[in-house]
Amino acid sequence: MAKLSGVGVRTINRLLKNEDVKLSTIEAVTNLLGLDFAGNEQISLKELEKQRAKEKALYLASIVQGTSALEMQGLEDDGIKKIVSMYENEFLYGNYKDTLWVA
Repeated sequence: MAKLSGVGVRTINRLLKNEDVKLSTIEAVTNLLGLDFAGNEQISLKELEKQRAKEKALYLASIVQGTSALEMQGLEDDGIKKIVSMYENEFLYGNYKDTLWVA
């Protein structure tokens, strides 16, 4: 949670222990969870999962593209879109489903 929200681990621990934290900390954590400041759902869980899968898929595709470019075998736009789509599906429904929220 700390890594994904950009908040320190000790701060997250204080929040979970119901100790004093800054409002910006609460906001960062609630936004990560798809909630507004009051804890109301802003984004459905399905939409939050899709967003996270897309973020991770884009990150992995950028690694593949960077490595391929170093070998002078960079991918065209269609190839990148296919890889992103493939990774998204893997994070949502496939073998990588259990790692969707791993930073």
